[in-house]
Amino acid sequence: MKYAIIPACVVLALLTACGKQSAPADKAASGDVAIVNGVAISRNTFDFYVQGVSGKPASEATPEQKAQLLENLIRGELVAADAEKSGIAKQPETQAVLQLARLNVLQQASSQAYLKERKATDEELKKEYDTQVAAMAKTEYHARHILVATEAFAQKLIQQLDKGAKFEDLAKKESMDPSKDNGGDLGWFTPDRMVQPFSAAVVGLTKGQYTKTPVQTQYGWHVIRLDDTRDLAPPPFDGVKDRLVQIVEAKKFKAYQDELAKNAKIEKKL
Repeated sequence: MKYAIIPACVVLALLTACGKQSAPADKAASGDVAIVNGVAISRNTFDFYVQGVSGKPASEATPEQKAQLLENLIRGELVAADAEKSGIAKQPETQAVLQLARLNVLQQASSQAYLKERKATDEELKKEYDTQVAAMAKTEYHARHILVATEAFAQKLIQQLDKGAKFEDLAKKESMDPSKDNGGDLGWFTPDRMVQPFSAAVVGLTKGQYTKTPVQTQYGWHVIRLDDTRDLAPPPFDGVKDRLVQIVEAKKFKAYQDELAKNAKIEKKL
C-alpha cells in the first residue's frame, strides 16, 4: 500500500473527519511517533493523517499500513526541512500557497467550531424552505429554436414560417445549434436556465406561438417557438432538508464573518 506524502485535499478532509466523529480509540496514547533530525512528529498528527488517508482510526490500521504511513510523514518532514534550508519555503509562490492553505484550514476549522453550537433548527429550515420556494420559478417551458448568425437571415426564416413552413424542418436545415438534430427542441426548462433575452422572449409567448422578430443573444440570432408550459411543483421539504441545512449554516457563518469585518480595521490597496 502506497500513499502520496500528504495530498492537499487530506488537510481539509482531516478537519472534516475530526468534526464528524468521536475520538479514535487510541487517542489516549501520548508521545511522539518519530523524531526527524530533532523535529518531533506527534502521535496526534500521525492519527489525523491515518484517518485522512485511510478513512479509519489509526487503531484500526494494520501494522503494515501504519509503517507505510509513518514513512510518508518522515519523508514529508525531510523534504519540508530541506525546502526550508534551501530557501524554497521563502519563494513568493510557496509563501502564497502556504498563506492560502492557512486561510482555508483555519476558516474550515473555525466554521466547524462556530456552527457546532449553532445547528440549524427545524424552524429555521422551514423558514428557509419557504424563502427558497417563493424564489423558485412556478412554470416550466418547452420550446424550440433556430439559431443563425445574422438578424437578416433570422427574419427570412420568420417570413417562411409565416407562409406555412414547418418549424422543425427549418431548424434541422438552418440552425447552428446542436438541437437542430431534434428540430430545435430544447426540452423542458425554467427561465433561469436560459440567457436573457432568450428567456424573456419565451415567457412572453403563448403556446404554439413563435417570435415575430429575431431575438439576439451572445450566441447569435434566435427564432423561438413555445410548444407547451406546465406548472412546476416545489420539491418536498424532506427531500431538500440536507441542502437547507447547508444554506442556513452558510448564512450563519457569513453573518459571523460580516460581524468580524465590521469591527476590523481593513485597508484595501487594490
